[in-house]
Amino acid sequence: MHPDFLPTAALWAAVEPLLPAAHRLGRPRVCDRQMFFAIFYVLRAGLQWKALPRCLGVASTAHDRFQRWVAAGVFRQLWVLGLLELHIESRLDWSFQSLDGCQTKAPLGGQAVGPNPTDRGKGGVKRHLLTEAQGLPVGLAVTGANVADVIQVQAVFDSMPVLPSPDTDEFPQGFCADKGHDAKAVRHLIQQRGYVDHIQSRDQEATLCKTPGYRARRWVVERTHSWFNRFRRLLIRWEKQVDNYEALLHLACANIVWKQSLLFG
Repeated sequence: MHPDFLPTAALWAAVEPLLPAAHRLGRPRVCDRQMFFAIFYVLRAGLQWKALPRCLGVASTAHDRFQRWVAAGVFRQLWVLGLLELHIESRLDWSFQSLDGCQTKAPLGGQAVGPNPTDRGKGGVKRHLLTEAQGLPVGLAVTGANVADVIQVQAVFDSMPVLPSPDTDEFPQGFCADKGHDAKAVRHLIQQRGYVDHIQSRDQEATLCKTPGYRARRWVVERTHSWFNRFRRLLIRWEKQVDNYEALLHLACANIVWKQSLLFG
C-alpha cells in the first residue's frame, strides 16, 4: 500500500482530539486510528467503500464511523484548526485571495446537484473555492453545476473559517477571479470588504503578465483545484448526501493545510 494514500502522523495527531468519545456499551470497537486511515485511503485512492482493503478494516464499519464523524463536524474542524494555527503564526499570505469554480460529474444525483450546461445537462456539482496567495483553501461552497459563479461569492465569503485582521500591513488585499464573477453586485461586495479589484479575463491577465514585476494570480486557485483532483474520490461525486461530499472536501482541505504547516513548521 503506497504511503501517499495514507495520512501522515501529524494529520492523525491533529484529528484525534476532535473525535467524539466512544460508547461504553456493546462489543469492543475498532480503534479510531485505523478507521481514520481507512477513510483517508478511500478519499485518496478513489475506491468504493466496499472495495476497502481488508487490512484497513471492514468497509461497513469504516463507513459508519465516517457518518458519525460527519455528523460531529470532525473534518471541517480539522480544516479550521489547521488554518487557525497558521493564522496565529502569521503564516497565511493575505496579500490577495483567488476564487474559482470547478465542475464535477455526479452520476448518482442527490443534494446540491444540477444539470451541467457543458455536459449535455447531465448531473453535476460545482465546488467554489477561495484560496489565499499560497493556494491554501480558506473558503469553500458546494452547489449544483448549473449555478452561476457570480451568485456564490457571498456564500464563499461566509464559509471562511478565519479572516485577516483589517489593520494588518497586507491590506488592501487583492480579489482575483475570472470573468464569470464580473458583475456590479460582486464588485460592490468586494469593495465593501476592502478588496482591490482584479476580476479579469485570461487575455487581460496574460497581457498584464508581460508587465515587469507583475505577479500572476489566477493560476494559484487553479493549481489548488488540481491538488484536489489528486484525491481520486473527488474526481466524480458518488455521495448523494451533500454533507458527506462536503466532509470529503473538508478532509482534502485539511490535508493541504496541515501539509503546509508540517513543511514550514
